[in-house]
Amino acid sequence: MFRKLPGDEARNLVSTTPDTAVVFRPAVVRTPALVTIVIWLSRLVAGLVRLVWRHPIAVTIPAVPGVIWTLYGWPLALVVVGLVLLAGLSWASLNRASFLRVIGWRLLAFWRRIWIYRRHWQPVMIVSGLGRHLRGRDYLPRLVRVECDGWADRVTVKMLNGQAVKDWTDRAEHLTHGFGSRACRVSIARAGRLVLTFPRRDPLAVPLPAVPIPDVASVGPVEIGACEDGRPLRLKVHGTHVLIAGATGAGKGSYLWGTIRGLLPAMRAGLVEIWALDPKRMELSFGRALFGDRYAASPADCAELLEAAVSVMQERADRFGGLQRSHTPTTADPFVLVLVDEVAFLTAYQSDKGLKLRITAALATLTTQGRAVGVGVMAALQDPRKEVMNIRNLFPDKIALRLDESEQVDMVLGDGARDRGALADHISPVPALGAGVGYVRLETSPDPVRVRAAYVSDDDIRAMVAEYAPLVDAAPVTGCTTAPDFMPVMGSGARSAPVVGAAPVMREGARANG
Repeated sequence: MFRKLPGDEARNLVSTTPDTAVVFRPAVVRTPALVTIVIWLSRLVAGLVRLVWRHPIAVTIPAVPGVIWTLYGWPLALVVVGLVLLAGLSWASLNRASFLRVIGWRLLAFWRRIWIYRRHWQPVMIVSGLGRHLRGRDYLPRLVRVECDGWADRVTVKMLNGQAVKDWTDRAEHLTHGFGSRACRVSIARAGRLVLTFPRRDPLAVPLPAVPIPDVASVGPVEIGACEDGRPLRLKVHGTHVLIAGATGAGKGSYLWGTIRGLLPAMRAGLVEIWALDPKRMELSFGRALFGDRYAASPADCAELLEAAVSVMQERADRFGGLQRSHTPTTADPFVLVLVDEVAFLTAYQSDKGLKLRITAALATLTTQGRAVGVGVMAALQDPRKEVMNIRNLFPDKIALRLDESEQVDMVLGDGARDRGALADHISPVPALGAGVGYVRLETSPDPVRVRAAYVSDDDIRAMVAEYAPLVDAAPVTGCTTAPDFMPVMGSGARSAPVVGAAPVMREGARANG
């Protein structure tokens, strides 16, 4: 015990037994000055080696002119510095991206490590409770590495033994203000190490124009916007189900129309069918011609369309059983994406209990069994509470846009999402700043990613309808279980697909507009 006490504290301790005549005093061993000097020099050399190893560019830039000045005088050193600056400016002008990747971001990381993080590390750790001050000694998490890119700093930290990730997520706000950032997100690098992401600016502050319609027909992932780190936001729709939650005006329509826009070539090729449920009659109705007769607005029609999708799913399951375990889109068995705008109106606010039960049962069936046979669901709602949407956990991928309460973030994205940096309740209500901004949490990753969907304007939708909407000659079919002659034509090619129940039939003579 006494060896762990710093300095001469052990000299002041006295241990006694009940017999006060017996006194135990700890032995104090004085370290020779030579040993202290050797230890100090070894630590200095090790620190210099680490500095050169981790920051070679930052060390070389001042070291080389200093050596030249010492050996050949200041005029030559000044000439060398001028040539280096001219070469750097030329490189930055000709290829800014490579200059920043090789030199720029490394110099910025070196500067911010010293001036921002190392300088404030001890007080922030102690005040936030992540460090400990015991018996005159500070026990601090170790600052391992600082990396910079165009929008954020990523600080790698080695936790103290015995600390948990929750200790850091609970103190994310302390870290945010302690290091002068606008947010702090905590992610796990590996056992015992965390990566703290501190944004320096907001690359999603400006609305994004609509993503161009792809040239190649594909069922996804569909590019619909951008991620905070500059990568394109590609949303997976085939083989999963997506739940989008956000308050009024949060930008849910951008995700719905962005997905439709990215699937238009596949719809024309006959590889995708989009079935639209629009109980509000305000969002998807603007491009109703894109869906043909696979559009429903009244609760009764929505229930019939969902039950038709369930019948398609069950018929495929009967055919695929024992033959294949996953779905590959073809013109005979296209990928069916069921879009539901404001699903809460159908599952919670519907006054007809019979319709409510039918709709809820159909959605639950599709979300539990549909993705293996090529039937996906993308649903949008405003209120994510359990009593409003009791099947929200059946959606593997979730998107949280602007929400009214902090508790709703975990309702949508799962427990701990807000502690990991998904501050959906802090998104700006100003449309120019916050519409379409949200956090995506995928089935394969527990860490939420901040994204923004591109805005698909009314003019964009009109252009989509003009180019891709089919002119259909539809006739209802009743009392049938399969319809082999169900052959709508999108573009120039015909295809066939079975439809059951009350699903409409588009005849072979249909042609695409434009």
